[in-house]
Amino acid sequence: MVGVTARLPLLVAALLASLVLVSGCATFPDQGAREWRPKAEGEGELGGPPALAPTVEPPPSTPAPQQQPGGQPPPPGPCEDPDPQVVAACLGPVGAVAVLPPGDEALVAERRTGRVLQVRRGAEPVQVATVPVDPATGVTGLVLSPGYAEDQLVYVLAGTPEGGQVLRIAPGEPPKPVLTGLPNTVGGALAVDADGSSLLVATGAGEGPLAGAVLRIDTLGRPAAGNPDPASPVLARGLTDPGGICVDPAARTTWVTDRTPSRDVLHRVSPGQLGAPAWTWPERPGVAGCTVLPGTVVVAQRTAGALFVLAPGRDGGFTGDPKPVLEGTYGSIGSVILAPDGLLWLGTVNRDGTAPGRTDDRVIRIQPPTGGGESAI
Repeated sequence: MVGVTARLPLLVAALLASLVLVSGCATFPDQGAREWRPKAEGEGELGGPPALAPTVEPPPSTPAPQQQPGGQPPPPGPCEDPDPQVVAACLGPVGAVAVLPPGDEALVAERRTGRVLQVRRGAEPVQVATVPVDPATGVTGLVLSPGYAEDQLVYVLAGTPEGGQVLRIAPGEPPKPVLTGLPNTVGGALAVDADGSSLLVATGAGEGPLAGAVLRIDTLGRPAAGNPDPASPVLARGLTDPGGICVDPAARTTWVTDRTPSRDVLHRVSPGQLGAPAWTWPERPGVAGCTVLPGTVVVAQRTAGALFVLAPGRDGGFTGDPKPVLEGTYGSIGSVILAPDGLLWLGTVNRDGTAPGRTDDRVIRIQPPTGGGESAI
C-alpha cells in the first residue's frame, strides 16, 4: 500500500504531461455560428469546387389527354385553330385590320357587330371599342391615326344607323364622327395617304356628292390641302363598289380595287375622273382589300379565296406573270395589310357565305408572297 501511494504522484504527473502534448497539436473552431455543408467528393486540396446534385422538384402531375379511337388526341376546342399562322379565331366577319407597332398585335373590327378587338397570338381578344353600325353594311375600314405614336387615335369607316361615317376612336371614349353624309353601302375602304397626314376614303356608288369617290381629308374631316377643289374632300370619282384602298409610300401611288357589274378592276388613283383600270378580272373574283409591298401590289379576293400578286412596272403596266396564291387555304379573304415587321395580316369573311369553317372567322399572320406568284409561307 505504501508503494502504491508513493507511485501515485508519478502517475498524475505523467497524465498531465500527455495532455499538454495533445493540446499543442490540436486546433479548435472559433466561437460563433458556423454554416455546415455536406462534404463533397473532390472538395478542397484534392479537387475543384464541390459538385452537389441539384434538387429537382417533380413536375406537377397533369392528366393525359383523352385518346380517341386509333390513338389520336382529341380535336382542338371550338376556338383553338390548329394552324400556327392563325392569331385569332371564332370572330364575326372581319371588316378591317390595323396592325399595331411593332407588328405582333393588331386591332380587328368585326363588320356586323362593330366590335373593335385587340388581338395577339396566344391571348384572348380584348374589346377596346364598339362602333354603332347598321349590320347590313357595318365596318369597312380601320386605320391608325397618322400620329398614332403620340395621340393613340384610331379611325373607322362604317355604315351606321345615321348613314356612312368616318369616326374617330380615342382611348376610353365612344367613337365620334368626323365626316358624315357618306353613302351607307357595303363597299368602302380607308387608308392613310402617302403624305402621312391625310386620310383616304373610298365610297360606293349612291346618293349624295360624296358617293362613288375617293375622298382625301385631314384627321378632323376637312378637305385636305391639294384636292382639286379646295372646298371639297373629293380627290377622284368613278367608283362603283370599292373593296380596298392602299398606298405605296415610296412611289407615292394610291391603288383602289372596285367591283363593277361586268368585271373587277384595280385603279391607279389620280385626281379627277378615274381613267382606264390598271388591271381587270373578267371572272369577277370579288376583289377586296389591298396592300403594297416593295415592288408588289397584293389584292385579297373574297369569291376566289386567294391573294392576287402583281408587280407594277415603270410604264404603268405590270411585269411577270401575275397569279393568285393561297387559293382555298383560308377561304374568303377580305382584308390584307402589311405590318411594320414585314409580315402580312389577313382577315376572313367566311361567315358572310354559306359554309363557314368551325373556327371562322379568323385573323391570320403570314410571310408575304414572293414575286412570280409563289408564296413564301
